[in-house]
Amino acid sequence: MSERKVINKYYPPNFDPAAIPRRKMPKDAQYKVRLMTPFSMRCETCGEYVYKGKKFNARKEVVEGEMYHAIRIFRFYIRCPRCSAEITFKTDPKNTDYVAEHGAVRNFEPWREERITGEEEKKAKEEEEENNPMKALENRTEDSKREMEILDALDEIRTRNARNERVDADDILDKLTEEDKTVVWSQLSREEEEDEELARSIFHTTDGESVKRLMEDDEPDPIELISSSAAAVSLPAFSAPVQTKKRKDNAFSSLGVLVKKKKPDDQVVASRNAGTSDCPAKAKPVSALAALGSYDSDSDGSE
Repeated sequence: MSERKVINKYYPPNFDPAAIPRRKMPKDAQYKVRLMTPFSMRCETCGEYVYKGKKFNARKEVVEGEMYHAIRIFRFYIRCPRCSAEITFKTDPKNTDYVAEHGAVRNFEPWREERITGEEEKKAKEEEEENNPMKALENRTEDSKREMEILDALDEIRTRNARNERVDADDILDKLTEEDKTVVWSQLSREEEEDEELARSIFHTTDGESVKRLMEDDEPDPIELISSSAAAVSLPAFSAPVQTKKRKDNAFSSLGVLVKKKKPDDQVVASRNAGTSDCPAKAKPVSALAALGSYDSDSDGSE
């Protein structure tokens, strides 16, 4: 495999390159190439538009008898994608562009026309200056004058921008003259009068009577309405219901022990006197705390 990839070939000692017969090629030989259209064009046969950058399988040949500074000019053949009519265009090395030759017309391009016109004017001006030295001097004087005007305009713009950067909005407002203020106030007053006339024409009838808005009517005071209605109608007097206090059972009621409320001191004394006089042998009531204490003592003793 390595023998097939060598770069240097073997030439025998008796090799004569002049003895090799050359292949005869026609001068107008054509080659098949793949290209994109360099400009937008319109077919002259069917009117189909071929936009710039569309790809075609084309044929290329060298244009005989046409050269530009030893640069060959090539011609390309393509076919219309709609009617298959043949379209040819060739290179233009002078303007670094292409030229539509046959079968199609190049679409109008304003920037291209401007460029061509400018180049033609420049060329005509150079030819005139070569033949007339006074005209060349006048053209140079005009060019220098134009440059000075451009530089002065640039300096003026720079100074104006620098001055505007230093000026505040308040200073600009203060620079307004009295005449400007009067004009503004008169314009505002005139606008207000026009608005009043418009409102007057809208809110007046044909007889001249004014029409009041609903929002301008006098509305009664709600507080006065409530006071007058209360004076006219006598409301019945309501009293708060008497709530009876419920007797709260003591916590010891759950143990089956009767707990009595403590009486005042005078009632206690009276009850003692009555008990001693009437029934001295009657046993005294046992309080709940005493019963609990006796219960605790019995339990301790039993243990």
